Amino acid sequence: MDTIFFDIGLIIIIATIAGYTARLMKQPLIPAYILAGLIIGPVLGLITNTGIIATLSEIGIAFLLFMVGLEIDFRRLKNVALVASVGGLIQMFLTFGLGFLIANAFGIGRLESIYVGLILAFSSTLVVVKLLADKRELDTLHARMIIGILLMQDLIAIFAISILSTNDFSPVFFLISILKGAVLLGFMMLMSRYLLPQVFKYAAKSREMLLLMSLTTMFFFSVFANKLGFVILEFLNMIHLKQFLTPALISHFEPGFSIAIGAFVGGVSIANLPYKFEIHGKTTSLRDFFATIFFVALGMQLLLSDVSTLIVPFVFFVFFVIAVKSFLFMLVCSFFGYKKRPSFLTSVSLAQVSEFSLIIVTQGLYMGHVSSEIFSITVLLAIITIATTSYFIKYENWIYRKLANALTIFERTVKYKGHSLEHFGEKEKYEVVLCGYNRIGYSIFKTLQKLGRHMLVVDYNPETVRELIHKKVPCIYGDVGDMEVLERIKLKKIKMVVSTVPELQDNLMILKRVKEVNKKAIIYVTANQIDEALKLYDAGADYVILAHFLGGEHVSVLIENFTDDINKILKNKIEHIQDLKSRKEVGHEHPEHH
Repeated sequence: MDTIFFDIGLIIIIATIAGYTARLMKQPLIPAYILAGLIIGPVLGLITNTGIIATLSEIGIAFLLFMVGLEIDFRRLKNVALVASVGGLIQMFLTFGLGFLIANAFGIGRLESIYVGLILAFSSTLVVVKLLADKRELDTLHARMIIGILLMQDLIAIFAISILSTNDFSPVFFLISILKGAVLLGFMMLMSRYLLPQVFKYAAKSREMLLLMSLTTMFFFSVFANKLGFVILEFLNMIHLKQFLTPALISHFEPGFSIAIGAFVGGVSIANLPYKFEIHGKTTSLRDFFATIFFVALGMQLLLSDVSTLIVPFVFFVFFVIAVKSFLFMLVCSFFGYKKRPSFLTSVSLAQVSEFSLIIVTQGLYMGHVSSEIFSITVLLAIITIATTSYFIKYENWIYRKLANALTIFERTVKYKGHSLEHFGEKEKYEVVLCGYNRIGYSIFKTLQKLGRHMLVVDYNPETVRELIHKKVPCIYGDVGDMEVLERIKLKKIKMVVSTVPELQDNLMILKRVKEVNKKAIIYVTANQIDEALKLYDAGADYVILAHFLGGEHVSVLIENFTDDINKILKNKIEHIQDLKSRKEVGHEHPEHH
């Protein structure tokens, strides 16, 4: 017991020092935690008990995947369902196929090549969701595309892990694996719909009970998933069907899923409950603690001696994940009609291997399907690609601006040169240009409508533009950071530009271009930080919207104007309720991270 306590203490102390140093140097935390693991394990050998390392890593993955499951809100994914489902499947098939062929070309055996293909096919839900949450980007278009694709990958990974959990790859076992996966997901859906809402309704009356019930859900689904084969066999025995199964079929049913998969399903089961914000807030500290342990344990598992024998294929696999996999994601997103910015941001965010890849290769090592060399390559591949992803997401907009011209080739210009995703009205008359039909943009849109202003909406979500076209609202599909889009707008005749897009460089470009052709136009732009707002004012903005301060400013106006008039307060309340219901209908959700 003392040894475990001291090992965890050593992990946290060294990880804290590494993380603190990274913060001082303004670097991402994840590479720092992985480096701490390398120092503790392979370099200094401070912790050598592989059993403790494996246990800590498994606990970390399970808890993190539970938190990832909590982020899966199906309502937010409905606008990206097609690219997430069909596009995600196309990407996985292509990546798996290419990965299998490349591994085979390097002389890796057929079964190991299948493992390599699966390892390369999946991207990390827990890493990407954490990084997007840290940047407060979970409600952006590219984040919804990413989460939708990752959800599809996770579902396929669950089936893959089930299928690979035996040495028998017969069609019968394949069907049984699909059946077990369907039983797990079906059970989750039934619990989520009928039982959990009632249980949590009572538990939510107490903060302590809400936290305990959340953790109980995670542990319950982890145990249920792990013992699923036993549960199914017992059920068949109860209805007197087990006696008709051969010993071979019984052995096929017996293996369950890993506790990590169960934890993920448990998170999904309560992700759409009205208490998810409170649950998320109460478990965030635990998430960060176990995230630290997971990334440190990842660094501790590396055995460089095993990697040296396969150094050439390893270098090629790194290139494949970072470059080829990103290219495939970019290609798929562009094929489904998304502009180069959201396609690019999606592709660079998914350029890593998954925690499910680690689960798959660990299971393969245990089953004797893969060698220790393939295991070590996978661990090092995860370390490198997860570390590079941290930098890609941190500097994604800077990288995009450098590559924007080259990325134009990915846009399906033939389709969009027509009028399929734009509507200017009969007279093409507009005096206001609204860039971004998001939460803030929606409010501004409604106000401009009340004032009777003719406006043009610019947005790079194709589903949003289709909805606006259906409503006969003048709109154009495109990225306001793209000069070609700005050139298509008649800026000389407009009276006002309102940009709710919080990207500094995009807003600086808007200011520069509008001021060049129309000095009288009033320009409102949006920023995330005070320093960015001051830069935009220096560049000529008439007003800068700071979204995080907007609520306080609005309440201040309400207090100043309505404090002594209860009728005005009630009228404002009714209008606000109606507005919230209207937002709910169009799929707006208040962001969870601030």
